[in-house]
Amino acid sequence: MAAPAERMEISQGESSAKPAAEDMTSKDYYFDSYAHFGIHEEMLKDEVRTLTYRNSMFHNKHLFKDKVVLDVGSGTGILCMFAAKAGAKKVIGIECSSISDYAVKIVKANKMDDVVTIIKGKVEEVDIYTVKADDLTFTSPFCLQVKRNDYVQALVTYFNIEFTRCHKRTGFSTSPESPYTHWKQTVFYLDEYLTVKTGEEIFGTISMKPNIKNNRDLDFTVDIDFKGQLCEVSKTSEYRMR
Repeated sequence: MAAPAERMEISQGESSAKPAAEDMTSKDYYFDSYAHFGIHEEMLKDEVRTLTYRNSMFHNKHLFKDKVVLDVGSGTGILCMFAAKAGAKKVIGIECSSISDYAVKIVKANKMDDVVTIIKGKVEEVDIYTVKADDLTFTSPFCLQVKRNDYVQALVTYFNIEFTRCHKRTGFSTSPESPYTHWKQTVFYLDEYLTVKTGEEIFGTISMKPNIKNNRDLDFTVDIDFKGQLCEVSKTSEYRMR
């Protein structure tokens, strides 16, 4: 635990005034949702997520020793404090929602305010290592093998996280077969259900791109091509994730 200090640095970014309801976009709703305690309580109680992030730092302290760490979307500041305890000489947490006011108090209560700074303000663009804008638009083919006779009414998607540039690699999956995380899964319901039999295969592609009007929204196109013994479906469906 870092030694106590006498000051906490706070800077105000762009105006945090909440727009009128009729002018709010999903981006505004997104940030506003993180102002409430409930979502942070859920994330903190998500042991798979929280302990994996903590272990990725504590088991790789050589990567954090005397470094300056930036946490974008720092919430309650928990990951900032993990980074400080892992040896970072300075940690800057950026959080646009009003939970940042409580993060300041949490950091100070843990006597880490000489190392951790919470900055309130929206961040429009962040260069995250090698990520390019073009990488946010993709199309991927898939092939799903049917494991039992049943009806397919939706496709379920999830993601895996791996901390690969560490001395000790760690990670987790948000799949429905893995331990619960607060991210759960994303479900794409089909307009027509598929009647499938064991061993049959569902082919298709899934495309994703940021919405042209609001890049916090994601547009998906799912193409399904299924030819089974009891059912044949060839269909393109459009989805919007907000």
